[in-house]
Amino acid sequence: MIEIVNSDRCIGCDICVKVCPRDVFDSGDDGIAVIARKSDCQTCFLCELYCPVDALYVSPYAELDDKVDTEQLITQNLLGSYTRNMGWHHGKMGGTDKDPTQQLRILNRVRQDNARLIDTPLAE
Repeated sequence: MIEIVNSDRCIGCDICVKVCPRDVFDSGDDGIAVIARKSDCQTCFLCELYCPVDALYVSPYAELDDKVDTEQLITQNLLGSYTRNMGWHHGKMGGTDKDPTQQLRILNRVRQDNARLIDTPLAE
């Protein structure tokens, strides 16, 4: 569930407002995104993924109101950590190489390529 919009980092781009499928955010009077409907958050992490400045923290606990401390999140480098782990932003190395879905796709592609080689008649 969305827990924090860090107002010191937020640049008021409203990307989180636009990408949220549940309309959890409103644009504040000062341009900073506001968590307006927290209980509607489905913990999809889209807001955190798209935030260009790592101003958001989404707790992985969807049904739990996770009490978090902003300073502790900053110290532990957790703001935007999901984004980094998934390999988003500026070509940073991430976790997509560990995604089993991606590994299955690669394996399937190799199998298809091998099947094509077997089915191809040899040149005479």
